[in-house]
Amino acid sequence: MRDWSLSLGDPLHLTLAADARLCKPDYVNDHIWEVELGNADPERAAIALYTTFGLRARSMRIFLRFTEGSTTVTDPNTFVTKPSLRRFYPNFLTLDFVPLENLFATTDFWVPESHTIAGRVTLTNKSNAVRQIKLEVCATLAPLDGQSIIPTQQQLVNILAGQTSGIAPVIFMTGGPKHGPGPHPSLLLDLELGPGSTRTLAFAEAALDTIPEAFELARKTAARSWQAELARIEMLDASQVLEIRTGDVAWDAALSFSQKAAHALFFNGNGHFQNPSFVTARHIDHGFSRKGDGTDYPPAWNGQFPLDAYYLSSILHGAPKVTKNLLLNFLSTQDEDGEVDGKPGIAGQRGRFLAAPLLASLAWKYYQTTQDEVFLADVFPKLIKFFWSWFSGQHDRNRDGAPEWDNILQTGFEDNPLFDVWNPWSQGLDISLVHSPSLEAMLYREAQSLAKIAKKLGKPEEETSLITAQAGTLKTSIEASWNPNASFYSYRERETGLVSTGRVLAKRKGNGNMRPKFESETPVRLLIEIQTKSPGAKRPEVEISEYFTKSKGEIETIPGHQFQWRTGGLVATSQKIYNRIGRVSVTGLDEKDKITVSIIDTNGEDITLALPLWAEVLEKQKAYAMIGRNLMMAERFDRPFGMQFLPISPDPEAESVSMSVSLPWNMLIAEGLLAYGFRAEATRLTAHLMNAIIQNLKQNRAFYQRYHAEKGAGIGERNSLQGLAPVGLFMQALGVTILSSTRVKLEGRNLFPWPVTVKYKGLTIVRGMEQTTVTFVNGASVIVKDEQACVVEM
Repeated sequence: MRDWSLSLGDPLHLTLAADARLCKPDYVNDHIWEVELGNADPERAAIALYTTFGLRARSMRIFLRFTEGSTTVTDPNTFVTKPSLRRFYPNFLTLDFVPLENLFATTDFWVPESHTIAGRVTLTNKSNAVRQIKLEVCATLAPLDGQSIIPTQQQLVNILAGQTSGIAPVIFMTGGPKHGPGPHPSLLLDLELGPGSTRTLAFAEAALDTIPEAFELARKTAARSWQAELARIEMLDASQVLEIRTGDVAWDAALSFSQKAAHALFFNGNGHFQNPSFVTARHIDHGFSRKGDGTDYPPAWNGQFPLDAYYLSSILHGAPKVTKNLLLNFLSTQDEDGEVDGKPGIAGQRGRFLAAPLLASLAWKYYQTTQDEVFLADVFPKLIKFFWSWFSGQHDRNRDGAPEWDNILQTGFEDNPLFDVWNPWSQGLDISLVHSPSLEAMLYREAQSLAKIAKKLGKPEEETSLITAQAGTLKTSIEASWNPNASFYSYRERETGLVSTGRVLAKRKGNGNMRPKFESETPVRLLIEIQTKSPGAKRPEVEISEYFTKSKGEIETIPGHQFQWRTGGLVATSQKIYNRIGRVSVTGLDEKDKITVSIIDTNGEDITLALPLWAEVLEKQKAYAMIGRNLMMAERFDRPFGMQFLPISPDPEAESVSMSVSLPWNMLIAEGLLAYGFRAEATRLTAHLMNAIIQNLKQNRAFYQRYHAEKGAGIGERNSLQGLAPVGLFMQALGVTILSSTRVKLEGRNLFPWPVTVKYKGLTIVRGMEQTTVTFVNGASVIVKDEQACVVEM
């Protein structure tokens, strides 16, 4: 176990929550806490625990106050030695500090379950004098409704209690405290400390429906065996977390905090999922379901996407069973047609769209680490059915063997301006009407993974011959999207298979006819945009005709229900394609409403178009061109803090989208770089991503959903899974794959600027610049100098 010494200014992540590996967190009533080591507001500057009980209170704070004689301190900035973080786990952390001269303090904070938090304070008198110390546990509550914290009694015991939004927070302290006289409600103990003597005291907060219930839980929690509980936590951590030591403590901390935060995202299995599942963020404003069943939760708590699961499994490199459980959860939603839900949730929520095709890739990744053939054999038929479900007429609408996305949420880039409807700069194109290289690349890699699984299971070739043929069709479609001028891929219109360039054909105000007089040898698809101040009240109807007179040619009618709401109005895409347009008619508008008819534009570029690199579809020459001209070019995707979503922003207001760095997508692209031998470039990209993460852990003590590619600033939700450090990518770039505590795969060499030591279950790997030393739990060691891939076994 590593002892840290991290203070303000170092990377910190101080969120505490119940750990599903040690208890059963309450999915609908989960209290999550932040530890504060100070505050810009002098009134709030303290070592404090802070929560909102999932927005059931404006705030709840518990903090420590120390008094000797006439000197009282709460602000860590006034301490003799400021707090430093010595150890941390998802539900436990330890701080060391010196609040008064020669008075050494250690404070442990621990969340044993969802409704309580406990603290333990150990004071040691390092002076030669007998000292009279007052220790206070203070609390403040800003309720939404109810009552602030007040001093009171329960069963003749002095406590602090309050009420907010139907719960009663109660604070209990061991040692028989009295109520303190200070400006905040407190429990106070008078301590006499002789020279060299030590005293340890505990307190606990619990919040249940009533004060008596909360009091009982708080008292029982404070009396639990801290040493036994800590030993359990430490043993669990040692068995599931990689201890990584680089030449930079900030990197070490970020990699460790990420594993801790990833484990904290889990909840136990229930009637909807047999295995543990996860939320994608966990912070103080989360955790309370007003409906009481979780069906009213926001997106971060109402399900998980396959890309989230893929990224999470990569972070938890030391806990491969996580990958197995996540796969089983997805497959538990499979229907008789083979379809797997794309966003299943802990409370039985469903995304009601098909899962992104990453499951076979995830299964093969799990097998490579565990060699679990029994599991592979069990899921193989289900994965085959899932693969083929993508090729039904519902998803491959023109039956060309290359399906289309059904929903922008499937893509992992829901703000894509080509398809998004929520931002004013977005086009709002129906995503099912284009060929997306990202989907085709995922399906191609699924086919390759299924072929590898079949071979490992000894299946006859004819059993996968259709899958291999389908992979060939997908590859042909992907290659048709290659733009040789840009050495990059493009979106293509579904029916013509061509890139479509946008152009306005007609516009008007109010109801009436428009005469675009458009003719083209190449058929085009149309985008209909309506600007109105009251889109909810509108039911427009649009007719598109090849000729101006109604008696000639085909007419397509776009009824009101086919329009989608968008910022500032409505948008729809024509279902037909046109060589000629003679008339567009509209009804159902007010005279001030505006309608614009345009050719759809599929020219937009984004990071997802590089996914064929990850799928290893490209021949080497094209791969090198894509990497050199796009991924490693500063004016394209190579930015100081990672690869951003868009190389060109569609609007100055779109910066938070265009310059966003998504770590899951960057990890996939980096895996592609490694597959083509670009280890130095993958290592460099890893460093860029780590720099953004470390900057935010230092400045804001939080991970973020995305990071700004040029500034490194956090964007989006705090403590998001999608912003955790890419532990798996770091290990891949390092060239180390831990297969078990007795087997390690090594390849390439360490291109980071320092030696790296990785410890796991008694195994130690020292990856130097010129050689690697692997030491097993029995003391045997092996030195490897060769860069060729090899497996080292005990």
